[in-house]
Amino acid sequence: MGLPTLAMDNKKSPDISSGASDRRMGKNQIQRRTPFASVNTSEQKPVDFLRILFEGCIAGGAAGVVVETSLYPIDTIKTRLQAARGGGQIILKGLYSGLAGNIAGVLPASAIFVGVYEPAKQKLLKVFPENLSAFAHLTAGALGGAASSLVRVPTEVIKQRMQTGQFTSAPNAVRTIVAKEGFRGLYAGYGSFLLRDLPFDAIQFCLYEQLRIGYKLAAKRELNDPENAIIGAFAGAITGAVTTPLDVIKTRLMVQGSANQYKGILDCVQTIVREEGPTALLKGIGPRVLWIGIGGSIFFGVLERTKILLAKRRPTIQNSESTKHD
Repeated sequence: MGLPTLAMDNKKSPDISSGASDRRMGKNQIQRRTPFASVNTSEQKPVDFLRILFEGCIAGGAAGVVVETSLYPIDTIKTRLQAARGGGQIILKGLYSGLAGNIAGVLPASAIFVGVYEPAKQKLLKVFPENLSAFAHLTAGALGGAASSLVRVPTEVIKQRMQTGQFTSAPNAVRTIVAKEGFRGLYAGYGSFLLRDLPFDAIQFCLYEQLRIGYKLAAKRELNDPENAIIGAFAGAITGAVTTPLDVIKTRLMVQGSANQYKGILDCVQTIVREEGPTALLKGIGPRVLWIGIGGSIFFGVLERTKILLAKRRPTIQNSESTKHD
């Protein structure tokens, strides 16, 4: 068996390991293979599923931490722009406020997302026809976003309240929020978060995967790190721009605290439009597109590189195990 690569066959043959097997398959069957951006595996077994889950968690966690550490100041500026009501002044101090606590949440959240996304994607690619692979990517992205939201929402609430100067430390933020608002306060804006992040995750990963598939078919080779990064940046920037209004609503609901300025998503939209005009729903679009564009470049670049490094470890492990059995 050759080295695993970042491609997966949508339609698997039971055992394709020699030239003779390829000839028996016939030319048409070989041409039907479609490359996808995931780790190549043989016939799926429970151990393979667990390995994909594990490697997805490692790659996702690494990519999430690198992005968050690199681009946190841009995210802080974006949050302050969106939280400011009317002509509120934007403070450019303490741009790394809340970073440590945020990384503590981003690491498991990113790990959960990719850990769910990768195996879900591979399973769904076998269910959907090849010409509907985009639906597999959309669904897997939404599933990953829903699973990781249980960690991402409290992390986002604490981060944004620290970014807007309400708290000076993550532990203090948690204690105060729970004391004043109850445990539910850590999930403030949960509905708006899902409204923003489920379509965001689904669209961004679908765009990224489909662009990679098209590029690989055109280039007739595996993509290198700069190419993965450029595709990731493009997918992130487009998705970030489209979902900015949802992000503004999510930010307002999360930072309002116990004041309860907004009664819900619809009331938040109506209040913003009535008091500040429709353009207020696009607040922070510049920093958001910049942040997610650069973030997409770093995230997907680190993600694919980490997956390659993890995949290269497989033959060594498998060969050593085979030697022991022999």
